[in-house]
Amino acid sequence: MNQNMIRKLQKLQKEMQETQERLQMTEFTGQASGVRVVMLGSHQVVDIKVDPELLEDIEMLQDAVLAAINNAVAVVDKTTADEMGRFTAGMPGMGF
Repeated sequence: MNQNMIRKLQKLQKEMQETQERLQMTEFTGQASGVRVVMLGSHQVVDIKVDPELLEDIEMLQDAVLAAINNAVAVVDKTTADEMGRFTAGMPGMGF
């Protein structure tokens, strides 16, 4: 491999690492039926807001919390795949 190619790969690796670190600290929101969940890109839940009306129906509240968390995870995963996918575009077998 020539030096120019090595430098390009090192730059790409650095950009990928910076993107991963930024995504880990980014807040993502998931929502479902009166519940809002805020989750970091690392999948750590940092906040939950619940519509007070849901407090009257515990089963509905539980279902809404689960759905909101699952929605937040899906948002994190899709955003991460989209962001990291730009580094692997055109490179077969290198998808995230």
